[in-house]
Amino acid sequence: MNYWLVKSEPDVWSWSDQCKAKGRTTAWEGVRNAQACNNMKLMRKGDRAFFYHSNKDRQIVGVVEVVKEAYPDPTDETGRFVMVDLRALEALKAPVTLAEIKAAPRLSEMALVRQSRLSVMPIDPSAWKTIMKMAEMK
Repeated sequence: MNYWLVKSEPDVWSWSDQCKAKGRTTAWEGVRNAQACNNMKLMRKGDRAFFYHSNKDRQIVGVVEVVKEAYPDPTDETGRFVMVDLRALEALKAPVTLAEIKAAPRLSEMALVRQSRLSVMPIDPSAWKTIMKMAEMK
């Protein structure tokens, strides 16, 4: 299993919206950054991702699962970009803020810290475990 982080502006699509979606599942569309798109192409069914509220909140609030691998994004007129389907699994007991992540030496190399504008990024297994512990999750 691989681990990821996906970002969304909570006033556009929030964790609450994700949980209210039919089957708690939605297409993760509209990504137009080439690196983020390439990351989505690497996602496999069953992979897990942190759901991150960007802009105002700047915190990881939940965990989603990839339920459908990359396929063409119909909102992309160029035909270059893809999307994946994600299903909400669980909210974090304690959301983990960007400030907390930046303060953790073990997480200093995360793309979230180094490439703050990237909307879909890989998370290494060790960082995943560290964040899950910070979030008071098993």
